[in-house]
Amino acid sequence: MLKAAIILMLLATIASLFSGLFFLVKDEGHGYRVVGALTVRVGLTAITVALVAWGFYSGQLVSHVTW
Repeated sequence: MLKAAIILMLLATIASLFSGLFFLVKDEGHGYRVVGALTVRVGLTAITVALVAWGFYSGQLVSHVTW
């Protein structure tokens, strides 16, 4: 369930990235929608990082690195 939530958050972050690009092109850099999209993207990224940290802390995510 945690992995699905992380993937969903990453997809939402990518969608926010492209919406910000669309607003940047459409408004020619003069609107506040780009700033709103950036704020949403930063928030989604912070939640994603928190989910990954919680996953490692709780043991639901493990690293299989051999080094």
